[in-house]
Amino acid sequence: MVRRNRNAVIDIAPEQESRSPMNDARSLPSVLVTGASGFIGGRIVARLRELGFPVAGTTRRDTVDSRLVRVDLADRSVSLAERFPDADVVVHCAARSSPWGTRREFERDNVEATDRVIDWVLQRPQRRLVFLSSSSVHYAAGHQHGLTETTPLPRHPVNRYAETKRQAERLITTRVADAIILRPRAVFGPGDTVLLPRILDAARAGRLPWLRADRPAVGDLIYIDNLVDIVERCCVDRTIRGTFNVTNDEPIEIEAFLAEVFRRLDIPLPRRRVSVRTAMLAATLLEVGYRLFRPSHEPPITRFGVHVFAWGKTFDVARAREVFGPPQISLEEGLVRTVDWFRRSSTTRGST
Repeated sequence: MVRRNRNAVIDIAPEQESRSPMNDARSLPSVLVTGASGFIGGRIVARLRELGFPVAGTTRRDTVDSRLVRVDLADRSVSLAERFPDADVVVHCAARSSPWGTRREFERDNVEATDRVIDWVLQRPQRRLVFLSSSSVHYAAGHQHGLTETTPLPRHPVNRYAETKRQAERLITTRVADAIILRPRAVFGPGDTVLLPRILDAARAGRLPWLRADRPAVGDLIYIDNLVDIVERCCVDRTIRGTFNVTNDEPIEIEAFLAEVFRRLDIPLPRRRVSVRTAMLAATLLEVGYRLFRPSHEPPITRFGVHVFAWGKTFDVARAREVFGPPQISLEEGLVRTVDWFRRSSTTRGST
């Protein structure tokens, strides 16, 4: 796999993955994970349960898991204090993460819900907040490399998701002095429901072209278990606070990464190339048409999607490495596990 490394790759087998040394459940904080039925929230819940943490979770969907509670976080008639009185740490993953939706939907799910979570966190002085934000708060048109936590954010957010994540961050930094804000970049891994599935579906259907750009888009990603390692540490270490960019710290050409995924899953590589300008024009026209005539449906191409493929984004994660250490699972090992999961899940779907 073509890679531009900043650091040596460390491959660690599943049985060698790091786990918290805290084995006494009585010393572990009680954790509430919002968005616990999602990709990231679900993996966090599974890890914390495995380690013996007392864990509860919220979800917007019905579930058979009695430890997950269906809650509309933006509904002010619902008392979080009554439903979750004992949580010591809140890991706030719940969000509208789609690149498509109305302004009102994003504001309600990403800003108003976060404001309510903050209200509840502040009812207990020792309660801590870990917020899963997004690296997209940094995004602007063009290549961006070496972005730090203090790099000024662009004047105009790239889409409504990034805009409302910025607003949520602002609420947290204003109201919660010791909060932790994590900005992961392109989370992938087994169980992924957002990043790779859309791309794979488009590639299988022959709808995915490569982009013809001025130079290859080099970007960062983060494997899901490396992100969960960081969240686990945030739950137990009360000295950690502030904002962190979090990636695998292994920048890679995005096209090369996807081509490797396609090859390992026996998906034909895209044969067409279109210019960034053409792709952006098509996405703009589709977005206008869908907003006018099919507002509840996501168009097949969005400007944000073109943005991700056209321009590289890399992040300086020195602050995260100093606090959390280097990622334990390399990009290559993460890719192996992810491809294996997609193969197994595809086989399972085909047999039902």
